[in-house]
Amino acid sequence: MKLATLKNASRDGQLVVVSRDLAWALDASSVAPTLQQAIENWSSVEPRLQALSSELNAGTAADAFAFDPAQTMAPLPRAYQWCDGSAFLSHGALMQKAFNLDPIDGVEHTPLMYQGAGDDFIGPRDDIALPSESQGIDFEGEFVVLVDEVSMGCDAQQALQHIKLILQINDVSLRALAPREMRTGFGFLQAKPSSSFAPLAITPDELGDAWRDGRVHLPLQVHWNGQWFGQPHGGQMNFNFGQLIAHAALTRRLGAGTLIGSGTVSNAERSAGSACIAERRAIEMIEQGAAQTGFMRFGDRVHMDVLDNDGQSLFGAIDQRVVQAQG
Repeated sequence: MKLATLKNASRDGQLVVVSRDLAWALDASSVAPTLQQAIENWSSVEPRLQALSSELNAGTAADAFAFDPAQTMAPLPRAYQWCDGSAFLSHGALMQKAFNLDPIDGVEHTPLMYQGAGDDFIGPRDDIALPSESQGIDFEGEFVVLVDEVSMGCDAQQALQHIKLILQINDVSLRALAPREMRTGFGFLQAKPSSSFAPLAITPDELGDAWRDGRVHLPLQVHWNGQWFGQPHGGQMNFNFGQLIAHAALTRRLGAGTLIGSGTVSNAERSAGSACIAERRAIEMIEQGAAQTGFMRFGDRVHMDVLDNDGQSLFGAIDQRVVQAQG
């Protein structure tokens, strides 16, 4: 099942079911007006949404209409909680080597995670408006899971059962602001503006065999200004999503609608490219002695997509420009 949120007059949009070929949509507001309301009542809502999905994919939905990703918001336009991990250790190892950073104790056993801003997510075709190019504008391709209510102390195996939907995001980062915030020990704030989301939130079964061991075993295709940038594989997560959820839930209950991110998809193989500019710059520093690639400029465009083995987009594409914020 694939779900999206269409723009309307409300802050949280209108929930729709989308066909597997991304061609058609069906209003789901009679079942749940918004995705947040759906996830809070998932056990009773899911069968009814699945029935709409089956009807739509069978071509028998009388009220189906053409699906336009440009009219979508983030699937969950705002979340009560957004926790982003760093589950690909190859990314951290590159940054550590490039900047001569001290190793973080226990990073191989305990995931890194910060709490991001969940109140103002960006849609897949909306511009990313930011104050200044001097802040080091970067994109970060990631996978994300949406959970129902998770009890405090939930273990990693149990946590996998709480994953109801999978999403793909561009976790926008401002690299020039990050070093100071990291040194304070308080974590990111200004360096992490609003993230943008691919149009669709999908149930794990939509991934077929590509969803196993709590990981998305597919490459994330990233293009910058029309040029290939990378296609790192999601299967190389060192911590799976069950472990990330359990880490977040160690001392707190996670409310239904909490989002948990993988962090930048990263592979040790250089041929896979990267899902963020900072990683490419780190590689250049290691191999060439200095970074050669600049960060994003106003007017630049980033495109992200995840394709199945038949070339069908699973989450829909993120395709958006960076622009200067106005006033």
